[in-house]
Amino acid sequence: MENNKMRNKYEEALAKYNCEINDKEVAEAVRKIIAEKVPQNDTPEVKRFLMGSIELTTLKTTDSDESVLAFTERVNQFAHEYADLPHVATICVYPCYAKTVSESLEVEGVEIACVSGSFPSSQALIEVKVAETALAVKDGATEIDIVMSVGKFLSGDYETVCDEISELKQTCGDDVAMKVILETGCLGTASNIKKASILSMYAGGDYIKTSTGKEKIAATPEAAYVMCQAIKEYYDETGIQIGFKPAGGINTVMDAITYYTIVKEVLGEKWLTNKWFRLGTSRLANLLLSELVGKETKFF
Repeated sequence: MENNKMRNKYEEALAKYNCEINDKEVAEAVRKIIAEKVPQNDTPEVKRFLMGSIELTTLKTTDSDESVLAFTERVNQFAHEYADLPHVATICVYPCYAKTVSESLEVEGVEIACVSGSFPSSQALIEVKVAETALAVKDGATEIDIVMSVGKFLSGDYETVCDEISELKQTCGDDVAMKVILETGCLGTASNIKKASILSMYAGGDYIKTSTGKEKIAATPEAAYVMCQAIKEYYDETGIQIGFKPAGGINTVMDAITYYTIVKEVLGEKWLTNKWFRLGTSRLANLLLSELVGKETKFF
């Protein structure tokens, strides 16, 4: 009986939103935005904004204290050498390097994000996920990125999915923002992406994020469009503003401008700050910098 009550709670939450979305209609809406709106955002002002929204990320098997320290020092150096440009929004690392970053980061306003909860698979006992998250926060993480339990979601076990998100948000506390990665490339349909977005926000996520970057299909404009629609509808329903982060496969400046345009068109100006809109990438930093300074520059 209790299970039925819980299941109804999540079904009731989803029932407030239109989750029966047509993938072809989404693709057509995105095609139209790209054709009609993207060109006008290809400007130096937008590129400056995007530079300040980057989550500079190193999530490699070969990461070490030395390499993460050098990575952080580049962010410190950038603030001195390019004082007229916005600094990146965030440095994103594994939890075991939170202390290294927090002890060496000198730039005010740069957040320290840690991927946690058995990233990238999320296949671990909840006790392990909670412990890893708590340790990351203790060591200085100011933001936490977790992965939704995709397998449980696809099995229809929304209760466990939401309970885990909720418990991990409680572990983060009010002062540490938590991003929920949906791994949209594994969800199969626009309808599933919409449901996963709603449930992740409903359960306590402060941001929703497309991908880990570790699966074959990472961020896509179509997934971003559906997620932004979900954020808008959730905001209209609850008054709670949720951030958006596309990540994985953002390989060109035009990719970034496309995501910026989708956010602008679907969510509006209120989301166009580096608090509410982030880009998970490292490759993009050098590409944007090159365009802003007018010559190929490999700083990061």
